Amino acid sequence: MSTTAQTRTTEQIPPPSLQPETGWHVLHLFYRIRRDLLAHLSADERARGREQFIELLDPLAETAPNRLQSFAMVGHKGDFGVILAGEDLARIQAVQQGLQASALGPALEPSFSYYSLTEVSESLPTLEQYERLLIEHDGLDPASETFAIKKKTYAGRMDEMHRTRLYPEFPDWPALCFYPMNKLRGESKNWFRLDFETRRKLMEVHGFTGRSFAGKVLQLITASTGIDDWEWGVTLWAKNPKYLKDLVYQMRFDESSAEYAVFGPFYFGFLQTAEELVTQLSL
Repeated sequence: MSTTAQTRTTEQIPPPSLQPETGWHVLHLFYRIRRDLLAHLSADERARGREQFIELLDPLAETAPNRLQSFAMVGHKGDFGVILAGEDLARIQAVQQGLQASALGPALEPSFSYYSLTEVSESLPTLEQYERLLIEHDGLDPASETFAIKKKTYAGRMDEMHRTRLYPEFPDWPALCFYPMNKLRGESKNWFRLDFETRRKLMEVHGFTGRSFAGKVLQLITASTGIDDWEWGVTLWAKNPKYLKDLVYQMRFDESSAEYAVFGPFYFGFLQTAEELVTQLSL
């Protein structure tokens, strides 16, 4: 290989880095409190542990990752959870290790974790695809004023939609649920054997169901193929728990879910700051 070719090949390969080329790392952590072990901690250890807990889960701390949110969990799958996201994987992992190394650490039993990356879905419609959806799905006349307004609005939102998928804000809506999922059911229902156009059309219908809950539910879908046991993770925030139930129920009728989706366990909770969790969990 010539020196010129070697130089060109080297220039095309990015340098080694833990920072994603686009998007952020995302880590979901779920913990169960071992009351038997918590009871064995001294009053001083528990007091120090509570202080460490609050410091570690402060989203405004200097060492915090770009996004950090904590919540109390309902049911026996766990007592509380934390969602962390950002460009610095070491900062994210430091929160995980900090909790385990804290004075409360011996009583904090991990019940589940999920690591993934943010991405822009291949099914997010282009402007041309959105125009076709307005015609075929909504029945709009391309010459109508309504069609023109919707097209212009979508075009103006495309950059923002990409940004929010790659670098999401975590809303302060009170109800939250998370679940992992795959798109492979048995030997005959394999999403990855479908051509792109078929997948896109199936997800268009799925997307319309989701958009019917705009202002009620906000979703973050992250990808984990090759880096965790499932293919995608879905985090939903809602202004009311009923909206979560209604949205997931309605989406089960979409062919992409009804024919291909396999769902992992669902984790449900409600937002709590670290200070609130100390009281809520009787730490």
